[in-house]
Amino acid sequence: MIPGQLIGQILLYAILPLWLATGFADYLCHRASAIERTSGPRESLMHLLQFSEVGFALLVVLFLEINAAALLVTIACVAVHEATAIWDVRYANATRTVLPVEQHVHGLLENLPFAGLLLIALLHWPSVVQMVHGTGWFDYRLKAEPMPIRVVAVVLGGAIVFGVIPYLEELFRTLRATRRSASAVS
Repeated sequence: MIPGQLIGQILLYAILPLWLATGFADYLCHRASAIERTSGPRESLMHLLQFSEVGFALLVVLFLEINAAALLVTIACVAVHEATAIWDVRYANATRTVLPVEQHVHGLLENLPFAGLLLIALLHWPSVVQMVHGTGWFDYRLKAEPMPIRVVAVVLGGAIVFGVIPYLEELFRTLRATRRSASAVS
């Protein structure tokens, strides 16, 4: 059996950094494919939506007790993220060329939330059982023992630096290109 502390370290030091690095790689793929001239702000908004869906699950894990209620929210976030990812890829494939490198990056971005969810479920197995039995679904509580502020700061800082800022830049770049294109037509 894998000790709980090791699972937590895998989540914090492997899954999370890999997710952030892969998200940033996806941003770089979008820059390289010049989405501001092809799929534009609509695709960029889908990227921000996907980041916020998984980001909300991350906030749940950081600040709430992991019980049946928190697991349900996290599962819902991952499921909605997957649906949005399918919508995003369908839209991107219709408006621009999605190169093999970006397709592989998407594969990681789709699977890492599932890997994280699985590890969290293993770490909190009694809560999984509780959820399956339909008890505790509305028992939302802040962590009795909050995560160290240093850990929370590094996680949130990493999410901002490697997720929020790049995808906001992408949105502004696509909006700027759309305005320029509209001005040139007028």
